[in-house]
Amino acid sequence: MTQDFENFVSRSYASEPKYTEIMAGVPEDYKQIKTLGALLEINYKIVDAKEQLRRNLISKIKTNSIKYPGIIGFDNDVVPALDRAILSHHDMILVGQIGQAKTKIAETIAENLLSPMPVIRGSITNDCPMDLPSHDLTLLLQDKEYNMSRPRFYVDSDSVEKIRNNKLDTPIEWVLGKDRFKYVLATPDISVKDLVGQIDAIKITKKGTELYEIESYSPGQLMQAKHGLFCIDELPVLDTRKQVALLSVLQEGRFTTGSYPVIFEPKTVFFATANPIDYTHAGKIIEPLYDRLKSSIHTHYPKTMNDEMLIVVQESKIPKSFIPVFMLKILVRIVQNARISQEINRDKGVSVRMSVHGLELLVGEAERTRALSHNILPLPRPSDIFCIEQSAKFELAELDDTVENRRKTLKNLIDVAIKDSSLEYVKDMGQNVFETIKKEFTGKNFIVSQVILGSNSIETSYENQLKNFRSLSDLIDKIYQKVLSEQNAFVDQAKKYNMPLGSLEFSEMASHELKAAILELTLDGLCSIEPKILDKREGNYVAA
Repeated sequence: MTQDFENFVSRSYASEPKYTEIMAGVPEDYKQIKTLGALLEINYKIVDAKEQLRRNLISKIKTNSIKYPGIIGFDNDVVPALDRAILSHHDMILVGQIGQAKTKIAETIAENLLSPMPVIRGSITNDCPMDLPSHDLTLLLQDKEYNMSRPRFYVDSDSVEKIRNNKLDTPIEWVLGKDRFKYVLATPDISVKDLVGQIDAIKITKKGTELYEIESYSPGQLMQAKHGLFCIDELPVLDTRKQVALLSVLQEGRFTTGSYPVIFEPKTVFFATANPIDYTHAGKIIEPLYDRLKSSIHTHYPKTMNDEMLIVVQESKIPKSFIPVFMLKILVRIVQNARISQEINRDKGVSVRMSVHGLELLVGEAERTRALSHNILPLPRPSDIFCIEQSAKFELAELDDTVENRRKTLKNLIDVAIKDSSLEYVKDMGQNVFETIKKEFTGKNFIVSQVILGSNSIETSYENQLKNFRSLSDLIDKIYQKVLSEQNAFVDQAKKYNMPLGSLEFSEMASHELKAAILELTLDGLCSIEPKILDKREGNYVAA
């Protein structure tokens, strides 16, 4: 049997693979391969993480498949840069302000371009049996004394024992790329030991191992990302000593820890992120480390309203509801105008998360004020918009950065966004229509409130009030059709990104509330058009 193990392992390591790949390093029937013996039988060969990314990206390019699902608005700059870096086996740093999808990019790459890999079941360092040299694996299968043939970490002590005890029946599980993604936020309390691991005194005491035996080592974040993608967020925050600990990983693909006489090879793809303020500050990233991050890729905020609207829908966590496209426009305009405002600190940026969290609040506000108490579908309206104050995170530049000043700045941004959005739907409806509506308002007023429904039995419902404004009602009907057409077009775009469409697709049960939202939008437009048709006075719209 001893000789059989030796011949079996030697032949497997030296022979060509017996399988057809469906991804880099993935046999077509990989889910059926569940033991070490089955891996050796097919002559399995490890494909390292950078090569997995490269080969899987090439496959997607050739088949015109989606390379980075969920990454929107980067097609003309960031995506080509990512392609080049991955094809070149580069470690990289993503530089951009808060909320520019830097971490999401790294996570998406791990999930979609890393292949499933065979790992000894339960290994926290993603140990593949083929990490071991053939001689070392043979010794374990023969249950002979195993001393590292070189002072190098191949698999952890638990994996060694599993191979020794189970032999060719050692259980294997295929670990997905997303499960080999390791995210570390650089904070002042991150230690060198957190990154590279440490000699564990408790293990020494419990197992009675010698100080420098492999059993005494507890892996850090880098080794837990073996065969995967290691992403360190806000790299410049790490102090110099901790950055030095990462240097040898980028330079040689290996590291040591303290005086421990063992070489560790994480075999990982290295991603870092940085904010431009920190990135450009002298000394924030040590020069040797920066020099070895071979690709530097700059991200940005969405350049178009449409891109940001798609991102907001994709990233928001909202209950069943209906989101009119014009409400997305208002929300995104607020955030995009904030980014270019002279009153707001542009260096700090205004995150897309402000839009995302704002939409979540708008749906919550629609639930709170109308939907829950009347058992109707939540549908945000312009009158709900001020609820986003609690998610509005920006820093003032020219005024004192007080709560009151931020509130005033946000109100101005909201007013401009509602004006610009409402005029899109109203401005081309014709002067004769406007004059007729103005005459209809002579001696009358229209009451608007968050708590008034589009349709119900009370006198002040929007539907009942509209009975006194025939021309306004006709205008609402025209805009309603325009909105539905626009909504359908936006749904078609969202489908291209495989987004959930439940909150975008129109249903008749939303018709009354949608008309109510359009009514509020239209009334605001009639207050904004020149010459002004209506005035707004404490929730009442009257003739100007």
